Amino acid sequence: MNSVQLESEEGVPLAVALSERVHWVGALDPNLRTFDIILKTANGTSYNAYVIRGSEGVAVIDTVKEGFANDFFARLESVADYSEIKVIVLNHLEPDHTGALPELMKRAPQAQLFISQKAQSMLKGLLKQDELSYTPVVTGDKVSLGDRSLEFLHTPYLHWPDTQCTYAPEEAMLFSGDVFGCHFCDNRLYNDKVGDFRFSFEYYYAHIMRPFKEYVVRALELIEPLPLKLIAPTHGPILRDRPQHYIQRYRQLSSPALHNELRPNQKTLLIFYISSYGNTRRMAEAIYQGAMQIEDVRVSLYDLEGGEVAPFVDLIEEADGLVLGTPTINGDAVKPIWDLLSSLAVVNLKNKLGGVFGSYGWTGEGVRLVEDRLRGLKLRVPIQGLRVKLIPTDDEIHECKAFGLELAQELTGARESRVINFADL
Repeated sequence: MNSVQLESEEGVPLAVALSERVHWVGALDPNLRTFDIILKTANGTSYNAYVIRGSEGVAVIDTVKEGFANDFFARLESVADYSEIKVIVLNHLEPDHTGALPELMKRAPQAQLFISQKAQSMLKGLLKQDELSYTPVVTGDKVSLGDRSLEFLHTPYLHWPDTQCTYAPEEAMLFSGDVFGCHFCDNRLYNDKVGDFRFSFEYYYAHIMRPFKEYVVRALELIEPLPLKLIAPTHGPILRDRPQHYIQRYRQLSSPALHNELRPNQKTLLIFYISSYGNTRRMAEAIYQGAMQIEDVRVSLYDLEGGEVAPFVDLIEEADGLVLGTPTINGDAVKPIWDLLSSLAVVNLKNKLGGVFGSYGWTGEGVRLVEDRLRGLKLRVPIQGLRVKLIPTDDEIHECKAFGLELAQELTGARESRVINFADL
């Protein structure tokens, strides 16, 4: 039987048993089509919340978006009295998980609220209350419900600074917050019953977790050793069938692929350009030739006019250096360059090497504007961008080769430090 009973015959929302002691008390939002402005949700989403019962009390783990609070409270009331609630856990403070919290705290004033240490200031900003009773926790902290217990895992930046996971060892269940979640609404709830949600799982990772890969890896080091029967995220299907498969997929998505192809200590430099009349292209080719002089730098050259942006983003994520070439048209860099830069918000670029060059006809603002954007994306831009007016001369082509050589030397640490004359900037 594929269906899961979410309502009584009278239409009253009901909790769904994940085990004898654990219930889902969340809400479904099948008509949502955009989440947080940037995410498309072709199948809507779910706001998953959970209840776990111990011999000495009940814990509520996360709540739901405010507009769906009635469903949450009805399901909660179907399996517990408010007087039994001893613990409330918030794995993440985003409004879609905390919308019902103020009312829950009113109905269960005796309950102790547990949040991550980094969530403390955010909680006050969220509820706009100065006097809040809560307990901040870190990895290794535990709370007892008698014959059931909860253990906390600090997993920051997945995808807010406050995020954590909660593990119920006696149930071998991980309440993972946004980790291993996705925006996919299906009233069958379980991953082995719902429709094909692989696209949503990968899409969610790419837009929510990908910028924080280093934190994903740290979280996996805490999660991978845990005995697990089930992963219960705050969005999307509950992962009871092969939960380790989703952990392994996160490991794959967070592990660099390019490094397997490189020699030890070899660096990678990517040069992207777009050219109106061939002048910026000539500069790019010369910069490429200059950078190629350093044996320990693997240099690649790409014409943005001939490729889609998405595959380039994958390349840039694993590269050590990024160089962009753009003409200046109407006082600005050209659109394909800005399209590429806007796509880089989903990856971590901090401390990568950046450089900019380009041909111009009048004033050449494009190079400076792109340099500013690279700095805004946390790249290092230690070498002033190179600008050439109209057609590069032989001397200017030589300058381009020297520019490429300097960038490659910077990557390998072989570049000599120089005193910058700010009058030249």
